[in-house]
Amino acid sequence: MRFADEPATARAGTQADRKAVPAVAEAVFAAAVADLQAGRDAIGDVRGDITFEDCPAPRRLAPFAVAMAATAHRDGTEVGSGRLVLLYDPDGQDGWTGVFRLVAQVHADVEPEMAADPLLGEVGWSWLTDALDSHAPGYSAPSGTVTRVITEGFGAKEDEPALTGFELRASWCPEQDDLGGSVAAWCDMIVSAAGLPAQPPGTRALPARRSRPSRPAKPSRSPGGRRRR
Repeated sequence: MRFADEPATARAGTQADRKAVPAVAEAVFAAAVADLQAGRDAIGDVRGDITFEDCPAPRRLAPFAVAMAATAHRDGTEVGSGRLVLLYDPDGQDGWTGVFRLVAQVHADVEPEMAADPLLGEVGWSWLTDALDSHAPGYSAPSGTVTRVITEGFGAKEDEPALTGFELRASWCPEQDDLGGSVAAWCDMIVSAAGLPAQPPGTRALPARRSRPSRPAKPSRSPGGRRRR
């Protein structure tokens, strides 16, 4: 996984402090990247239907950033994908509750009746929050959107069937020592959107993290009354 090229900006007064602050920040970020990688490796150990790769991280959102991409497969066919970006700013930013922020994107093709269901946004968001509650319960300040995607062909492609998709874009502040749990939650979100089993047969499940204070119970629903297969 690659570090962003932009260095942290030192705001201390002396020359020694200006050198020390970035060194400390780099060490903190390196530890966070290692935690993120450990979470990714844990998923790879139990799910053969998800593959990962490093990808370029945005350089203007925070002094430090790293990103990974994931693709979910069923019988060799891609059925879902996502991108996860870890941002680190030693000074924090407006809207953050700490010095780290995770930005996630998830996409999956869905059946037309599922894309048309008015509950898709609410249920899609609950896939993420339920996964975070299970794997990374110390998260805070979640924010995001759910989009229905309809792709239609015209001209030479007018005979091709329309494609319908689901896309979630979200961000949250993780606990500094629980970044691996956020990777597991992100992967659970991809699995839910792609309609894959929560745990492939013959594999061991990832352990759930410590419980968060209970929330009011939410009804268990799925768009269209069923999950995509």
